[in-house]
Amino acid sequence: MILAGDVGGTNTRLALFNADYRDKNPVVLEKFHSQTYKSLDDIVQIFINKHKSTVEYACFGVAGPVISGHCKTPNLAWDVDASGLAALLKINSVELINDLEANAYGIDVLGSDDFSVIHKRIPEKNGNAALISAGTGLGEAGLYKENQYYNPIPSEGGHTDFAPRNKIEIDLLLYLFQKYEHVSYERIVSGPGLYNIYMFLRDTGRGGEPQWLAEQLQKNDPAAVISKSALERKNKMCEQALDIFVSIYGAEAGNVALKFKATGGIYLGGGIAPKIIQKLKEPVFYESFVNKGRMKPLLESIPVKVILNDTTALLGAAALAHRRSNK
Repeated sequence: MILAGDVGGTNTRLALFNADYRDKNPVVLEKFHSQTYKSLDDIVQIFINKHKSTVEYACFGVAGPVISGHCKTPNLAWDVDASGLAALLKINSVELINDLEANAYGIDVLGSDDFSVIHKRIPEKNGNAALISAGTGLGEAGLYKENQYYNPIPSEGGHTDFAPRNKIEIDLLLYLFQKYEHVSYERIVSGPGLYNIYMFLRDTGRGGEPQWLAEQLQKNDPAAVISKSALERKNKMCEQALDIFVSIYGAEAGNVALKFKATGGIYLGGGIAPKIIQKLKEPVFYESFVNKGRMKPLLESIPVKVILNDTTALLGAAALAHRRSNK
């Protein structure tokens, strides 16, 4: 059996796959709330104790930089170590990769029904592609073709400096400098980032917060409350916050497309994009995506798709484990 993991700041999902992982149906899949546990090892131990299966190969995609089989997760107080996981599972080795790498490997497993098209274009046959995923954090990765399959180029591009493009974004940057020593794109294009935008608008007098909204923000996930209120047009400040979020998301997706020359396509992953597809299909995202001066014609030639399958990282981790088993 192949054990695959998708380790995020909010949730950790583990799944068992047989060798025919390409049917996209895991033998078993469980989701754990990451903040509830002290380590990934604790979750893995619970999982393997419950599901009495012999694990032969394992791969985990982790939200954070992986160096020499080790990752100190930026959104969790965890130290994840490949050799320790291998010892726990009683196997020779464990593949530990960035979660965006896992998503990248998973793209080849997906079918046309696993995507929603934002901008339809014909991809360059052997062109690079790229992945940008907003969720608890902001992940980015490049993709290059080799033997008809995409291989990831890992990055921590979500932590690069945020570059404002207009007066309100300059004001947003100055506001966030009061909270953070370093303002990256992840501080804005993520779940917590959407809440940062909302608080900026509220705290600088750009809108009013009704009592019902204040109560919901206290009781529930703020990003979910803001996006739902915006999409349902319940509150103008939430609508403005989501517009700013989507505009900056589009701009950074365009930046990623340029950096990797992603003529094979841009893929939007993560948990947020599928929930706000109707907003992503409005002009604000695409106009920001292509607004790159002399490079606008290049951006206009690039297809843009949203990944709908929320098991993509697990499928990618299983795919890589399967590749390693056949070497």
